[in-house]
Amino acid sequence: MVGEGGLNINDIVERVIWLRRQGKSMTLLAVCPNSDAVLEATIKAAVLYRSPMLFAATLNQVDRDGGYTGMTPAAFVSRMRELAEEYSCASPLFPCLDHGGPWLKDAHTLAGLSLDETMDEVKASLDACIEAGYGLLHVDPTVDRTLPRGHSLDIDVVVGRTCELIAHAESTRARSGTQPISYEVGTEEVHGGLADEGVFERFLDGLQSGLQNCGIPDAWPCFIVAKVGTDLHTTTFDGDVARRLADRVAQLGSVIKGHYTDWVANPADYPRSGVGGANVGPEFTATELSALKDLCEMERRRLGDRVVIEGAGFEAALERAVVESERWRKWLTPEEEGSAFDELEAERREWLVATGARYVWTEPGVKSARQRLYTNVASDDFDPHTYLVDRIVASIGRYVKAFGLQDSLDVLVDGVL
Repeated sequence: MVGEGGLNINDIVERVIWLRRQGKSMTLLAVCPNSDAVLEATIKAAVLYRSPMLFAATLNQVDRDGGYTGMTPAAFVSRMRELAEEYSCASPLFPCLDHGGPWLKDAHTLAGLSLDETMDEVKASLDACIEAGYGLLHVDPTVDRTLPRGHSLDIDVVVGRTCELIAHAESTRARSGTQPISYEVGTEEVHGGLADEGVFERFLDGLQSGLQNCGIPDAWPCFIVAKVGTDLHTTTFDGDVARRLADRVAQLGSVIKGHYTDWVANPADYPRSGVGGANVGPEFTATELSALKDLCEMERRRLGDRVVIEGAGFEAALERAVVESERWRKWLTPEEEGSAFDELEAERREWLVATGARYVWTEPGVKSARQRLYTNVASDDFDPHTYLVDRIVASIGRYVKAFGLQDSLDVLVDGVL
């Protein structure tokens, strides 16, 4: 996807690197579009804050089978363009693939696919993303379900599989005659990978040699994911480590990308440390759910005793859908595995419902209850959907401002300091 003025993501990243050398740092925001409301809010935020936006869609969210959002890559890009037109958005918007690698789609693990089978599926999904007009592919072969639990792939294997997937994408792109595409690679995820800066160096050196040997040195990634202190359960960003890694990859024309930026305690340190991009996703699901709970409370106040009969029952419908989806089991600790949902502590159940909500927003029972909730609280001067979207816009705005992106179009698009 080419942004305003024909810019692609590589162009934007080059300007981010140049700006850092001029003493003006920015961190690009990549929002995980885990619901239609989040997608809409991101575009609304792009207009409000005059900022480019990246959309980091995983194969669980958006894929050839529709993912849990119900959208294929082509449908996702179409919906993005539809909303951009609705909001008269002139900011560059870039649909991107997040976590494109073997076994990173839950269905591949549940089906017990072999390495060859899951690699073939990932390659087919890369093709679909390229055909849909994605601007960036995150190639992430850091998981191997054939290894014992707790073991990470050898970094040389990660490099080899990364090169294989990028070479496949470049071949597809060349055959289809589409524009140059940007890449993101990385070795830091939930399942392990980057252990220290020495391994990081081995990864960079191996990737340079591998892409050269494949005859595609120009496919060098603009984003390199690095371990910067945050993961699924921590919210403290390590600026010192990030600065060292950012200085290293800047020599290669790349920027560091941070994952698991949700609820980070010090987001303003990202641009100060030279981090060029950051992903945020589950936090916006939590914001969406919080807004829905506020609407449920509004419904209770409005209906009073009648809420038992006339209420939407949204919270019960959501919990039921999360439990029936079985998705909550992927977040269980070793001590919790094998437990029934109602055997877990109340606080833990609440966390699992909140975390799993994004998987079931499109489930018919949840959609129906949500629509009834909207109907029960709507009035001539209150639109519940606008209220919810604006809550997410405010959450996105926190990162836009902390990352130095507010009113950044003049600099990033027009090149005017």
